[in-house]
Order: sequence, then C-alpha cells, then structure tokens
Amino acid sequence: MSVYRGAVCKLCRRERKKLFLKGEKCMTAKCSVEKRSYPPGLHGNARTRVTEYGLQLREKQRVKRSCFMSEKQFRRFFNISDKEEGPTGANLLINLECRLDNVVRQLGYAESILQARQRVLHGHIKVNGKRMNIPSYIVKEADEVTVNEKSKDIEKIKESLEKSGKTEPPEWIERDSSVLKGKIKRKPSREEITIGGGDIKENLIVELYSK
Repeated sequence: MSVYRGAVCKLCRRERKKLFLKGEKCMTAKCSVEKRSYPPGLHGNARTRVTEYGLQLREKQRVKRSCFMSEKQFRRFFNISDKEEGPTGANLLINLECRLDNVVRQLGYAESILQARQRVLHGHIKVNGKRMNIPSYIVKEADEVTVNEKSKDIEKIKESLEKSGKTEPPEWIERDSSVLKGKIKRKPSREEITIGGGDIKENLIVELYSK
C-alpha cells in the first residue's frame, strides 16, 4: 500500500484548512496555514475557477487527508457505508470517526492522527484485551480500548495523556484515565463528528462517487 511521505503541512495548505495532522503545532502561529493560507506550488496563490467537480473533489480530499488514508482505503470505507442502512454520507463519516486511530486520539493516547497511527502500528494499543495493529479497524459498541501494559511508561504517551487530561473525550466514549482504558458506549451521531474539522458536506462526496 502506498504511503504519503511528503510534508504533511502541504496537505493542509492544499485544502486551505487545518487538518490537525501535527497536533499541538497546528494550534500555534507556527502552523503553515496561518503563515501561508494558499496552496503550495508556483501557482498556488493564483486565481482559479472553481467547478462543481472541483468542490466535490476538494471535500473528498479534505476528509481523506484528515484521516491520512489512501484512495483505495477511502473508497473501501465508502463502499461499506453505502451497503449500510441510512444515508451513505452520514454512515461514511460515522465509520471514519470510529476508526481505531481516531479513537486513540480522542482518548488522549496521541496528540494527532499520525501519532495515533504510530501507536497502533507499533502494537501499543489493545482492543478487548488483544493487541490490535490495524489503524483502520472500526470499533464497535462495548469495545474496550486500552494501552498495552508495557507501553504505559513510554514518555510520549505520558505527555499526550497529560495534555489531553484537560479535555474530556466525546460523549460516545467513556474514559478511565487511571488504568488507561476507554470504552465505546455507542456509535457517534452525525453531530458529534470531528474529522476534517466537523463541518463536512458529505453530500458532495456521495455525488462524486456516484458519477
């Protein structure tokens, strides 16, 4: 599977919106979007004509990049969501919000989606007592997400927990910081979606893939 290895700040600039891929840095004046709010490249600051297809593509790219997914992965999630009951767009966002790497971020075990992916891939996270190294795993109701016992003393995880201790996880997740455990109480509602900044127009993504 191809993995993007370029500068992640360029992804935010291309979408003209913070995707919070670098955690704390995105909240400071050092954020690339704050410095240069136009797309990267020689003609990034030039005026461009926005088409209907362009709007649909940019919305899809913003959601895909905020989850740091490949096109193949994103399309697979769309197909899964299309087969479920209810609006496809809302199902897609809910399934993306329930990805294990996003839940790890919400629980405070990582500051950004990239850090969360690393925590999962390196085997620091367990789901229902079993080590899970698949960031795209979709958590279900009553699933328990914990930090591996041997990983609890890792300095980076401690730092992330200390910074996240001031904020509460979303209502659909229950967190017990004393034992580094989180429990999925229910699926999130459409109003509780945080990926991509939360203000996603999912109908544009559905229209793009329906062509």
